[in-house]
Amino acid sequence: MAEFDNAIILVTGAASGIGAATARLLAERGARKLILADRDENRLADFAFSLPCERMLLIGDVADEALWGNADLTGLTHAVVNAGIADGRTIADMELADWRRVMKVNLDGAFLTLKAAMREMQGRGGAIALTASASGLKAEPGTGAYGASKAAVIHLARVAAKDGAPQRIRVNAIAPGGVETPIWDGLPFFEDLKASTGGREQAFAAMAGMATPLGRYAQPEEIAGQIAFLLSDAAANVTGQTLVSDGGYTL
Repeated sequence: MAEFDNAIILVTGAASGIGAATARLLAERGARKLILADRDENRLADFAFSLPCERMLLIGDVADEALWGNADLTGLTHAVVNAGIADGRTIADMELADWRRVMKVNLDGAFLTLKAAMREMQGRGGAIALTASASGLKAEPGTGAYGASKAAVIHLARVAAKDGAPQRIRVNAIAPGGVETPIWDGLPFFEDLKASTGGREQAFAAMAGMATPLGRYAQPEEIAGQIAFLLSDAAANVTGQTLVSDGGYTL
């Protein structure tokens, strides 16, 4: 399957999780060049070395305007706006600095990535997918900053789709529910759950059993396949939409 022959694709947050799984899948499906962005230089370099296509690395913070000012996105055809961080504090326990840290990466970073990608695609068209979250659709305790940022990403994708349509630029979002990625690691409640259940896999199983009707969390590769669909010609008439992939969590 080679839907992305000769494609030049930007993927942010590419060193692990959904970003890495998506980059690998796009490479396997024919991408000519992947532009991979992440703050973790060593991890990104190790991962990129394994990909069967041309690679270019962007090392830095997606919320740093200078990163995009210096980035060579020549010929860009697709983009995956994926970089994000989480925070598990309740609103009452959150400091403004915590709020701003999440918004900077998840929202400012998404805006700057979108801006750079859409400018390069003008006159030629393209397809963009933003990684939102079911947390942007359903309220839960401890997701104030993360949920608000992802709700904003969902609407940002809709506005970008309207902006981009005259230029034949499609923009969609995906809103995963629970996915087994490193974004959970280090969150206090997840570390406590690992300790009480006996490990990482057991913690994921416990969370899925509590809140997801299908009783499972997704693997990054599943979400990567759905992102690839949104970017592909099979979704040529789809723009401004959010694909909810949450095992029934938001029902």
